[in-house]
Amino acid sequence: MQKIMDLLRKIRPIDAIIIVGVFLALIVGFFTFTNFRQTADKQIEATSKIRFQVYIRSVTLTGSEIPLNKGEKTFISIRNVPYSDLDIVDVKADRKKIVLPTFNSKKVVVVEDVSQADSYDIVVTLEDTAKITKDGAVVGGNKIKMGLPITLEGEDYKFTGIVSNLQIVPIPDNHDVINNQSTAYDVQ
Repeated sequence: MQKIMDLLRKIRPIDAIIIVGVFLALIVGFFTFTNFRQTADKQIEATSKIRFQVYIRSVTLTGSEIPLNKGEKTFISIRNVPYSDLDIVDVKADRKKIVLPTFNSKKVVVVEDVSQADSYDIVVTLEDTAKITKDGAVVGGNKIKMGLPITLEGEDYKFTGIVSNLQIVPIPDNHDVINNQSTAYDVQ
């Protein structure tokens, strides 16, 4: 018993911390090896193609056309961290609109806002391969969820928007199209 006490007195505090750390690492390794604890790579359920839409609000364009085009690639940054070039699946641009009341108080009319003639709202649909986890799709180490800020950058543009839609299965090509004509709506 005396020999054990002499040995314990010779151990410095740093040595004790190292011994406890190695012991804890062995315990965690044992539980990971026996599948009691899941590691990050075991949480991935599948790898799948995803399509997500980025909503870019109030872009001022004085040129004759929108610089984002279907079928091209755009470089994206997620949370200001550069990621990769992604395919542009679809682009929808719509001029700013305003709602005007009519003389009949039960109807309103939506028309283009002439005071903001060069201001557009753009929805860009992008496609990528993602790792699907219990928490959602993961692209470039980031969870892609609605509200995530994303920057799209090309040869002559750099726009910042937010993810407004995410689908793991491909989006059908006949989804709703925003038309540029005035529309009357009933007010209840």
